[in-house]
Amino acid sequence: MNSDSFIRILAGGMILLSLSLAHWVDSRWLLFTAFIALNLIQSAFTGFCPPEWLAHKLGWVKRSSAPAPRP
Repeated sequence: MNSDSFIRILAGGMILLSLSLAHWVDSRWLLFTAFIALNLIQSAFTGFCPPEWLAHKLGWVKRSSAPAPRP
Protein backbone atom coordinates (compact mmCIF):
# COMPACT_ATOMS: atom_id res chain seq x y z
CA MET A 1 0.00 0.00 0.00
CA ASN A 2 1.33 3.44 -0.79
CA SER A 3 1.31 6.27 1.73
CA ASP A 4 -1.42 8.30 0.00
CA SER A 5 -3.91 5.45 0.26
CA PHE A 6 -2.88 4.73 3.83
CA ILE A 7 -3.40 8.34 4.93
CA ARG A 8 -6.81 8.55 3.23
CA ILE A 9 -7.97 5.32 4.88
CA LEU A 10 -6.60 6.38 8.28
CA ALA A 11 -8.09 9.89 8.13
CA GLY A 12 -11.47 8.61 6.95
CA GLY A 13 -11.57 5.97 9.67
CA MET A 14 -10.60 8.44 12.40
CA ILE A 15 -13.23 10.93 11.23
CA LEU A 16 -15.94 8.25 11.25
CA LEU A 17 -14.80 7.12 14.70
CA SER A 18 -14.81 10.64 16.14
CA LEU A 19 -18.22 11.42 14.62
CA SER A 20 -19.62 8.20 16.12
CA LEU A 21 -18.15 9.05 19.52
CA ALA A 22 -19.55 12.59 19.27
CA HIS A 23 -23.00 11.22 18.49
CA TRP A 24 -23.15 8.48 21.12
CA VAL A 25 -20.76 9.64 23.86
CA ASP A 26 -20.00 13.36 24.01
CA SER A 27 -20.08 16.18 21.48
CA ARG A 28 -16.57 17.27 22.52
CA TRP A 29 -15.26 14.46 20.31
CA LEU A 30 -15.90 16.86 17.42
CA LEU A 31 -12.70 18.60 18.51
CA PHE A 32 -10.85 15.47 17.42
CA THR A 33 -12.55 15.73 14.02
CA ALA A 34 -11.34 19.34 13.77
CA PHE A 35 -7.81 18.25 14.72
CA ILE A 36 -7.79 15.66 11.93
CA ALA A 37 -8.98 18.26 9.42
CA LEU A 38 -6.34 20.77 10.51
CA ASN A 39 -3.63 18.11 10.25
CA LEU A 40 -4.72 17.26 6.70
CA ILE A 41 -4.68 20.94 5.73
CA GLN A 42 -1.23 21.62 7.21
CA SER A 43 0.21 18.52 5.55
CA ALA A 44 -1.02 19.79 2.16
CA PHE A 45 0.94 23.02 2.67
CA THR A 46 4.05 21.68 4.42
CA GLY A 47 4.35 18.15 3.05
CA PHE A 48 4.84 16.82 6.60
CA CYS A 49 2.30 14.29 7.85
CA PRO A 50 3.07 12.67 11.24
CA PRO A 51 0.97 9.51 10.63
CA GLU A 52 2.72 8.97 7.29
CA TRP A 53 6.12 9.36 8.93
CA LEU A 54 5.19 6.88 11.68
CA ALA A 55 3.74 4.34 9.23
CA HIS A 56 6.92 4.53 7.17
CA LYS A 57 9.12 4.05 10.26
CA LEU A 58 7.05 0.99 11.24
CA GLY A 59 7.38 -0.40 7.71
CA TRP A 60 3.65 -0.37 6.99
CA VAL A 61 3.82 1.72 3.80
CA LYS A 62 6.21 2.76 1.08
CA ARG A 63 6.87 6.44 0.55
CA SER A 64 5.04 7.82 -2.44
CA SER A 65 7.23 9.37 -5.09
CA ALA A 66 7.35 13.13 -5.01
CA PRO A 67 5.83 14.95 -7.96
CA ALA A 68 8.21 16.58 -10.41
CA PRO A 69 8.84 20.27 -9.71
CA ARG A 70 7.11 22.72 -12.02
CA PRO A 71 9.23 25.06 -14.14
